[in-house]
Amino acid sequence: MSMCALVGAVDFNAEDFLARHAAGAFDFVIAVDAGFAHLEGVGVVPDMAVGDFDSLGYVPKCRRVSRHPVKKDKSDMELAMEKAVTWGHDELVVYGALSGRLDHTLANLQLFARFSERGLYVTGVGDGFAVRLLTGPDAFELPEGLAEGTVSVFSANDAARGVIERGLAYSLDDETLTNRTSRGLSNELTGQPATVAVEKGTLYIFYPLP
Repeated sequence: MSMCALVGAVDFNAEDFLARHAAGAFDFVIAVDAGFAHLEGVGVVPDMAVGDFDSLGYVPKCRRVSRHPVKKDKSDMELAMEKAVTWGHDELVVYGALSGRLDHTLANLQLFARFSERGLYVTGVGDGFAVRLLTGPDAFELPEGLAEGTVSVFSANDAARGVIERGLAYSLDDETLTNRTSRGLSNELTGQPATVAVEKGTLYIFYPLP
């Protein structure tokens, strides 16, 4: 698998990004518009910059720059995720996309689901939490070392079927979740290995960062 980090314009979890970057986890880094300033601030030069650069205020100097008009039908993040796919990456870790304007956050979550349903592994990283998209049939083991905190699981579709949660305070066994209920909110870690699985449909899995 090839992992691409995308860095957007809003709150940036620099600690998580730098730890993974230093460990060599990322094969490619894309700055999304003003995400370029976040990377510049931590001394990281991206492999590509994508956007209309209205938020950044200037066209950055970068190895590869994909500039787009301000008036367009796709967000800068969507264009950047498409570039990541074009470059052959099948795992996307997205920073700077889950705070600020609620409409932007919702748009990004919808993009995460879309690209998950195209067969990519997509994780959004926020300040102290992450959201992993899971499209069935598949299972996701939560990261090791999570002793406490809440895990919320929601359907991105009208119905996600065959949902299973193991190793959490409250188990789900072959249940159906819909996108019109709060069912799945605030399960609890127990210090045991935890797994979420789904047979059909796409899930948002929110969990705390170690």
